[in-house]
Amino acid sequence: MGLVGSIVLCLINIALAFSLCLAGNCVNSGLEFSYITASPLGSPQEVIAVNGQFPGPTLNVTTNHRVIVNVNNKLDENLLITWPGVQMRRASWQDGVLGTNCPIPPNSSWTYQFQVKDQIGSFFYFPSLHFQRAAGGFGSFTISNLSTVPVPFNIPDGDIEILIGDWYTRNHKALRKALDAGDDLGMPDGVLINGKGPYRYDTELVPDGIGFETIKVEPGKTYRIRVHNVGVSTCLNFRIQNHNLLLAETEGVYTFQKNYTNLDIHVGQSYSFLVTMDQNASSNYYIVASARFVNQSLWQRVTGVAILQYSNSQGIATGPLPDPPNDVYDNSFVVNQAMSIRQHSSASGAHLNPQGSFYYSSIILNDTFVLKSMPPLEIDGKLRYTLNGISFVNPDTPIRLADKFNLSGEYKLDFPTRPLTGPPRMDKSAINATMGYGEWTENSSTSYNLTDAIYRCTIQVFPGGWTAIRVSLDNAGVWNIRAENLDRWYLGQETYMRIVNPEEKNTTEFAAPDNVLYCGALSDLQRYNNLSLFTFRNVQNNH
Repeated sequence: MGLVGSIVLCLINIALAFSLCLAGNCVNSGLEFSYITASPLGSPQEVIAVNGQFPGPTLNVTTNHRVIVNVNNKLDENLLITWPGVQMRRASWQDGVLGTNCPIPPNSSWTYQFQVKDQIGSFFYFPSLHFQRAAGGFGSFTISNLSTVPVPFNIPDGDIEILIGDWYTRNHKALRKALDAGDDLGMPDGVLINGKGPYRYDTELVPDGIGFETIKVEPGKTYRIRVHNVGVSTCLNFRIQNHNLLLAETEGVYTFQKNYTNLDIHVGQSYSFLVTMDQNASSNYYIVASARFVNQSLWQRVTGVAILQYSNSQGIATGPLPDPPNDVYDNSFVVNQAMSIRQHSSASGAHLNPQGSFYYSSIILNDTFVLKSMPPLEIDGKLRYTLNGISFVNPDTPIRLADKFNLSGEYKLDFPTRPLTGPPRMDKSAINATMGYGEWTENSSTSYNLTDAIYRCTIQVFPGGWTAIRVSLDNAGVWNIRAENLDRWYLGQETYMRIVNPEEKNTTEFAAPDNVLYCGALSDLQRYNNLSLFTFRNVQNNH
C-alpha cells in the first residue's frame, strides 16, 4: 500500500444481538449525547458529553454477554454510535456507520442490541458522523474474561482507563466547514488526556489555569492501564516517566508480553499495559502523550501531560518531560517497534483453548486488493481523499437495507482490486467480496509473519510504506473499511466490504432487528415505534 502521509485503516468485525436478557448475562446501559461547555485547554468551548460527562462513561461487559444500549440524541444533528473492533458477529445492523445504518435524528433515541460473542479486550465507542468525534462523544468499552478462563498474567490490583487525543479549540462544525472549503485543519491546539489539558510542566508552553488529569495509585501495586487514541489524526507517543510499560493486550488479543519505555499509539488504536508502581515516592511522575512524525520544535505545545501520583508521594513533578524516541534519522525504529507487537499464541483468549490456534497461514487466498492512498486532490471542484482513485460517497439508503429490499442503483460492487489508471472519481463503490517500506509487490508476501502476527481491527500504514492484512471472510454482512484519521475519513477515504455466503443463502446472518431505522428510498417504512421521540422546553438552546 503505497502512501504519502500516514493513515490508519480500520476494519470492523461486527455481530448481532438478542433483545432477550437472561439474568446475569445482559448489560443494560443508557447513553445520552448532548452539548456542554468545557475548557479543556483553558478557553470555554462546546463539547459533546455522554451522560453529562466528557469523556463519556466506561461500558464494562463480559464476553458473550448481551449488550443493550439506549442512545438518546440531544444534539442538533444526526447521530450514529460505532464500536470499532467489537465483534458483533453475524450481523452488521448495529455497526453504527452510514453504509449500514440509518442515523438517529435529533431529539430521538434508538436502542443498540448486540452480543460481544467470544471476545475480550480494550475498545472504545464514538460518534461516526459529521466529524463529531473531534468534539467528544467517546468513551471506553471494556470486555472482561469469563471467570473460568484465566488471563495470561497475575490479576492486576486495579484497572485504569486513559483516553488520549489531539484537540482543536474550534468545534467540530467549524473543522468540517474548513475541510469542505478545501482548507487543511492545521496543527492541533493541544493533546488531551482524559478530556483535560496538560499539567503546567513548562510555564512558557502551558498557560496557567488549565485543569489536568491526576491518576492516583498505591506503591508496589500493579495496574492494568488501557490507553486509547481517540483523536483526530495525530499519532501519539505514550510514556510514563521512569516506569516500564509491559504490553499485555491490544484490541481484543493478548500479546507477547514485552516491556517498552514508550509506544506509538495511532489514531483509533487501543493497548493494555501492566505497570508496576515500583519507583520511590519522592515526587509525582509525568504521564506524556506527544505528537509523532512532526517537527518537534513547532509542535512542542501539542503535548498531553498528566500526573501519576503515589499515595505517599512527597512532592510535585518537576523538570523536563521524559524524552520521546530519537528516530528522526532512523525510519526503521517505527517499523521495528510495530512489528515487535506479536500475538501471545499460547494464551487463552475468550476460551480455554489458545488464541493462537488459528494462524494466518491457514487462510486460503482467493482475492488480493491493493489499496493505495494518495495526497488529497480536487474532484469535481472539491478536495477529497481516495482509495485506489475512488472517493467514497455514502448512499442515501444504507447498503445493508438496499440488499434486504433488493433496491438497485443505491451502490456499486465495482471497487477496483488495484489503483485506477484513469482520473479519480467520487462514487459509491464497495468491495464484492506484516509491514515494510517501498511499494508492495507480489514478492512482498514472502516476508509476511504467518505464525504470531497480531490480530486487530486498526493498523497503521507509514508514509512511503505498506501493510499487508489477511482477512478470513467468515462473517456475512456489510463491513466498513476506512482511514481512521478523521479528516481523511470525512473526505471520502473509505469503502465497504459486502460479504455474502452463497452456499447458505446468507442464512448465517441474523435478520434485521425489529427496531431497524429506515431512510433514503425506504423512508416511508419508518415507524414511530422504532424511533423514540422526545422534546425539550427550550429546543432553540440545543441549536
